[in-house]
Amino acid sequence: MASQDWFDKDFYAMLGVSKDVSAADLKKTYRKLARKYHPDSNQGNTKAEAKFKEISEAYSVLNDPAQREEYDQIRAMGSGARFSAGGTSGGGFDDVFSGFGGPRGGARGGRGGSAGFSQEDFGDFFSMFDQGGSSSRFGSGSFGQTSGGFRGYGGPTKGADVTARTTLDFITAAKGETISLQSEEGKPFKVKIPAGVADGQKIRLRGRGRPSPDGGESGDVVVQISVRQHPVFTRDGLNLRVVVPVTFTEAALGATIEVPTLGGDAVKLRVAPGTPSARVLRVKGRGIQTAKGTGDLLAEVQVAVPTHLDDAARAALEKFQELEPNENPRADLMTKARG
Repeated sequence: MASQDWFDKDFYAMLGVSKDVSAADLKKTYRKLARKYHPDSNQGNTKAEAKFKEISEAYSVLNDPAQREEYDQIRAMGSGARFSAGGTSGGGFDDVFSGFGGPRGGARGGRGGSAGFSQEDFGDFFSMFDQGGSSSRFGSGSFGQTSGGFRGYGGPTKGADVTARTTLDFITAAKGETISLQSEEGKPFKVKIPAGVADGQKIRLRGRGRPSPDGGESGDVVVQISVRQHPVFTRDGLNLRVVVPVTFTEAALGATIEVPTLGGDAVKLRVAPGTPSARVLRVKGRGIQTAKGTGDLLAEVQVAVPTHLDDAARAALEKFQELEPNENPRADLMTKARG
């Protein structure tokens, strides 16, 4: 990159920050912009890619204290100075070095010719920017050069994420718990499982992954959660579902029944007379409890048909059949099917 860019480009404006922005706010702003304009999120968008390169270059310079100081000093000299390669075009190094007196040991060339500066002259110029005792040179990476970054676009690269997997029982996933896992290096680490975590959900541990190769933030540990099925309950969002068998007489005549809850005491529910199979009875607040809310317990009634009848029970049902209303419960079904 020609160092003329440092005169012509306002890195603070590119990032939308003030010149006295703190390192923390600078990093926060850059991360937000990097997520917005990253090529992976803007496939085929050349404008976004160009913007990403621009903000990455700006951050690469301003995030380095030494480069930021050099940049501020160069910008303070004014944008009228020009850095360019040799040749016959106007401008050149001569515009800048003209303020440092004549060359030692020889006459200075014209604006388009050789400047005639010795190595010592260049050393005098660059010593202006060497406030920290380190040499500042073109092409060294410390004077207007970007290094590392997203696919070479500049800016620090985030370390790689590490994936871990764990399987929880249903109640642990519902109630939440702190568990121990093992890293790839065999070191144990703690993971807090929030209440209500669902099967297939991922928990991200920020900064616990692989370190950055060029001084950026470390990657994350991504824990993939699997939840074992419960023999009685199933998840429906934050609600819990349970199928509750009732007898024919309980459904027909009505009854008060007990329904289990997850890891707690049973609750009593009233089954109204004439309740059909598949009717859902709701128990408020007895579902999954999370920081975002609490679900309900949904009890689905299922009429249980007796598989064995003694003679007295059979006779009683046959008598009941004689007294039943002469209605066909499938009549409406057949009518709708015929269309």
